Amino acid sequence: MEKVIKPNSGWMFLLFFFATLISGVALLVNHQMALGIILVVIAVFIAPGFMAIEPNSSRILNLFGTYKGTIKESGFYWTNPFYLRKNISLRGNNLETNHIKVNDKPGNPIVLGAIVTWKVEDTYKAVFEVDKYESFVNTQSEAALRKLAGMYAYDNHEDESAKVTLRDSSDEVNHRLESEISERLSIAGIKIIEARISHLAYSTEIAGAMLQRQQASAIISARSKIVEGAVGMVEMALQQLSGRDIVHLDDDKKAAMVSNLLVVLCGDRNVSPVINSGTLHQ
Repeated sequence: MEKVIKPNSGWMFLLFFFATLISGVALLVNHQMALGIILVVIAVFIAPGFMAIEPNSSRILNLFGTYKGTIKESGFYWTNPFYLRKNISLRGNNLETNHIKVNDKPGNPIVLGAIVTWKVEDTYKAVFEVDKYESFVNTQSEAALRKLAGMYAYDNHEDESAKVTLRDSSDEVNHRLESEISERLSIAGIKIIEARISHLAYSTEIAGAMLQRQQASAIISARSKIVEGAVGMVEMALQQLSGRDIVHLDDDKKAAMVSNLLVVLCGDRNVSPVINSGTLHQ
């Protein structure tokens, strides 16, 4: 378990280092070899203990294989020169996963990619619980992305009852992705700041067919609106013709008029007008 420590300030030991070194060199110059050598050796022993820690950085200290603690506060320090130190950054990192090919809930092959923002929260777990925590973050993020794809459909064309889809429910899907990655990376002491899907598309082998399906759905929806409007316009025309006593039509003539108006209103091409120079019954 992580143990945060604050070592001795390095400035006092820095003064002691220079005083010892200068005194030792002065004694050597004055041929007081024994005492001079001792002071120089002490100065050489002190020198490796100095360290400077930048903001949002840390040092893990080990002594002969035993974890002694983590320094997280920035500053200039002096520690036991025999400590082995490992630098761990506490800054935020961005990971852009590879675009991986997976199957969504109905089984359609899709291509997914994500951007994950993370940082080290527990230095002990990051160093001693997993091997190479950066690679661990990358692998587990892709694993969580694969699991997410199997939980939702790409869209609701095949399952109209689906309320949450990968394409339309970005906030909920991203929240679920963040939870999945956080759960997997808790063993490594990694905190997930944000996780979002950055790439979403059908796989190349079905992309053309899915595009045609989407186009067909759009055309059907547009045609339904056109027909609905055309029926209303025909009904209004018949009511106004009858109400204003402009012309009296029997059932056959009404059927012919309705047919012609629907062809004109619902057709996808411009119509060519035909002028009847005779009577209405010709």
